[in-house]
Amino acid sequence: MRILIASDHAGVELKQYLIEYLLKNDILLTDFGPRGFESVSYAEYAHQLCSAMDANSYGILICGSGNGMCMTANKYPSIRAALCWDAELSKLARAHNNANILCLPARFIAVEDAVDVVNVFIHTLFEGGRHKSRINQIPIK
Repeated sequence: MRILIASDHAGVELKQYLIEYLLKNDILLTDFGPRGFESVSYAEYAHQLCSAMDANSYGILICGSGNGMCMTANKYPSIRAALCWDAELSKLARAHNNANILCLPARFIAVEDAVDVVNVFIHTLFEGGRHKSRINQIPIK
């Protein structure tokens, strides 16, 4: 499994914590930045990550509310980004929606909860079945 991760300035601290956690758990990781706390555009980092996504990758995007990253990511064909702030949402995003990018709201989630959300996201399998036919109805431009 390969995880791509990026944030804006509001998500740098949470991103760094998650990187350290994931590396301790032998997850192959690519960090698209940023590395500092100066103000940056969330869209710039979302575009970098989404452009690098492939069928064998999951993504994690983090910004203040999670919304900007999620909106940007979902402009890409074959990206299904989900904004999650608890483990149940994360489970449903993977199991029912086959989400491949997790968006986290850095200003609205505790670090411990973010770890739980990430763990559930990367370990939950897509159920397929009736959910597959519904995903196939999502238009791609």
